[in-house]
Amino acid sequence: MIRPIRRRLRNHFGLTAKQVAVRSHRPWYFQSMLAVTYLMIGFALAYWVLHDDDGETVRQRLRQMTTENIELQKKLIASQRELQVELATSNNLAKTLTAQQDENIKLKEELVFYKNMTKR
Repeated sequence: MIRPIRRRLRNHFGLTAKQVAVRSHRPWYFQSMLAVTYLMIGFALAYWVLHDDDGETVRQRLRQMTTENIELQKKLIASQRELQVELATSNNLAKTLTAQQDENIKLKEELVFYKNMTKR
């Protein structure tokens, strides 16, 4: 009778006993209160950062950068239009140049033909 008790104690508390992890469990209302507290701290920090004196200078700088951005976009649009006009002009000049070269070649061919006619 003592042996089975001793065996049970050795299996339960000895070196060969199973490993057990102990975890504490917080109730849901503590976790929710903790989450609400963190949210309130976050909102307070955001309010403090946005309504600080430096926040006004940041807003002013943002307005300045926005107007500068709009001006740069207008300049970009004007430059793009200028480039389109220049490309169209360049294309027209290229067409005119090829037409003139073709006409020049035809005239040279006619000149050679007439020179041959007069030599005979």
